[in-house]
Amino acid sequence: MPSRWQVRGGTLSNADHTLVMGVLNVTPDSFSDGGLFLDSAAAIERGLGMWSAGADIIDVGGESTRPGSDPVPADVESGRVIPVIEALSAAGAVISVDTAKASVAAAAIEAGAAIVNDVTSLGDPEMAAVVAATGAGLVLMHMQGAPDTMQAAPHYDDVVAEVTDYLATRSAVAVEAGIAEDAICLDPGIGFGKSLEHNLRLLDDGVRSLAATGRPVLVGASRKSFLEKILGPIPPQERDVASAAAHGAAITVGAALIRVHNVVEGLRAARIVDAIVRADGGV
Repeated sequence: MPSRWQVRGGTLSNADHTLVMGVLNVTPDSFSDGGLFLDSAAAIERGLGMWSAGADIIDVGGESTRPGSDPVPADVESGRVIPVIEALSAAGAVISVDTAKASVAAAAIEAGAAIVNDVTSLGDPEMAAVVAATGAGLVLMHMQGAPDTMQAAPHYDDVVAEVTDYLATRSAVAVEAGIAEDAICLDPGIGFGKSLEHNLRLLDDGVRSLAATGRPVLVGASRKSFLEKILGPIPPQERDVASAAAHGAAITVGAALIRVHNVVEGLRAARIVDAIVRADGGV
């Protein structure tokens, strides 16, 4: 289902192709690439490479949200991401800032970010005002618990219904705060307080349910540990094919965006799935 997403400075749409968001972790402890791009110059080079490879959005984060991670102060997080956002934005890239802190989001938008990717769905009481005042796009994500405890014992009576209802509620809060409905994107939060079975249901019925709201749906299954629970022990850097399979399944049921560590492989997989699901049957 084609959807339009209003972000600061323009509109993104999956009418022609599934949108690809490249992950750029400017952190020492992210589960897949922690420490590789903590240096600003290395992060900028990585981001420019993803942009030139065809990413539609570069998602820059300065605080890990992997299971068991601890929060970092806002000034440290800002110090990591702002120089990177400034450089990538100046090069013409569409930037998302992956943060739950309103102060970091405000600084990132001032530096050129067009989107706020908030894993806490406006958990910071000041975040909605920042997004509303700047006209930034907003990703609302579902997470059960907090990163340091979320994988301890996730439980749902009906994961699809509960995630859908939660994101509907948070969307209503956002709109009430002055954020345009067209600026909101929904993310079921694969791996954020979910078991293997929860993740699998969300990648199918969960995406269908969220897509039915008419808002774009972002799926981030890239290199996550639930893939290892299916295939056996595989290091994160070797999970790109498995990630592509999960994302492909999500695209077929309505995902408008995928969030990937490997832009080249993620984009190739998305284009193949796009060609299949968008075929008009005229051959």
